[in-house]
Amino acid sequence: MQIPLQITFRGLQHSDAVEEKIREKVAKLEHYHEGITSCRVLVESPHKHHAQGRLFHVRLDISVPGKEIVVKLEANDKREHEDIFIALRDAFEAARRQIKEYTQRHRHQVKSH
Repeated sequence: MQIPLQITFRGLQHSDAVEEKIREKVAKLEHYHEGITSCRVLVESPHKHHAQGRLFHVRLDISVPGKEIVVKLEANDKREHEDIFIALRDAFEAARRQIKEYTQRHRHQVKSH
């Protein structure tokens, strides 16, 4: 990556464990596309729900040559997104799919109709 990874926590305390997990996930993304130039990660807990636990939102902004890939995972009251690690897993899985699709299209490996 040309620009260092940027991790921002909003509405919650900084966690070394969460930051380490994010760094691992970004390193795995680089296996799918070596040309990632920058990656910004926002982890947010916008408000507390009284009937249920905190729901986490994750936003990824990933730059590759010729494209900006944005993944915006909003909890939308999914119970499993009360766990920050599951929210991160889902967001990075969506990013992996988009990067893989972009790479295949860029290499002309997708069938044309």
